[in-house]
Amino acid sequence: MAKIKITQTRSRIGSTKRQKATLDALGLKKLHNPVEHEDSAQIMGMVNKVKHLVKVEEVK
Repeated sequence: MAKIKITQTRSRIGSTKRQKATLDALGLKKLHNPVEHEDSAQIMGMVNKVKHLVKVEEVK
C-alpha cells in the first residue's frame, strides 16, 4: 500500500470536539509536525473530516 504524510497546517482552536479527537487519533500533536500512515479507507475518511486543518502528501 501507499503511504501518505499528513501535516497539520491550521490551529485546532475553535474546532469541534469531534475534529480535535480526529486529529488526536491521527497522531497530530503540534502544527507542522508530520505523521505517516498507510493509505486506507479509514485514514482517508478521518482526513476528510479535518481536510480544512491538514495537508496530505503522498510519500514515494
